[in-house]
Amino acid sequence: MAIKITDECINCGACEPECPNNAIYDAGAAWRFSDGTGLRGVIDFGDGNTLNAEETQAALSDDIYYIVPDKCTECVGFHDEPQCAAVCPVDCCVDDEDIRETEEELLAKKDWLHINE
Repeated sequence: MAIKITDECINCGACEPECPNNAIYDAGAAWRFSDGTGLRGVIDFGDGNTLNAEETQAALSDDIYYIVPDKCTECVGFHDEPQCAAVCPVDCCVDDEDIRETEEELLAKKDWLHINE
């Protein structure tokens, strides 16, 4: 599963620098797959969809910090627990019940995100 930030977020920004995948962005900030990862050029999602890793993507929230689910690995392969949740002063970094991934899937995502590093 991925982690999500709830609307209880106070926009303190403590979580953003802790993410090893650069999956956390400030409210209203655009994001890219290439930010903080080894992904460059055209990336293949394995389901017939492709995308330029450097292409700017629209913000997922204009009100609070947000986590890009396709970049979140719950810190698997980096840390013993999600670092955003560990540093959040209001406990608003929680499991996203709509996105479930096994440890193996999260490790594969980590490897994919950091393939060229």
